[in-house]
Amino acid sequence: MALKRVFYEEWQMGCCGEPFSVGDEIRWPLVAFGEGRPRDGGHHGAEAWVENHGDTTHPTTGRVRAIDLVHQEFTVDLDLRDLGRAAPPYGKVTLLPSGRSPRPVPDSVTFEPVDHCPKWFEEEDYAPPQGPHRVRRVLGALVTLEVPDGAARGPGDRR
Repeated sequence: MALKRVFYEEWQMGCCGEPFSVGDEIRWPLVAFGEGRPRDGGHHGAEAWVENHGDTTHPTTGRVRAIDLVHQEFTVDLDLRDLGRAAPPYGKVTLLPSGRSPRPVPDSVTFEPVDHCPKWFEEEDYAPPQGPHRVRRVLGALVTLEVPDGAARGPGDRR
């Protein structure tokens, strides 16, 4: 058996993924990083990523041995405006993102070991929503799979 690191992006999980846990056997369509096939964003040390929207006829089968949620902080600029359409004294409040939002904070990626990967990820907000502040988002899950020997670069790894 061989170990393979796979990145499961949060939007892929939210769209078409199924929650999984350490010890589960999975079948995922994988695409290898590198060889002229860069993926937008970072790969966080993974060899491949899960691609639920491409050729799913050759999935890689393996057992989940570890899961790390990949977090990143972003600077967000919000404009809090009162539209005055609701009953006084509060009015209707609308949050409007600025034109330069969100921006990744350099060197803010962290890894959180977990036993279970959920379908949906939550965002942490570090300040009141007026003006610039930081939020912490889950980018996805970095998964260590145990795969059969030879499957580390098998048919599920399209290049």
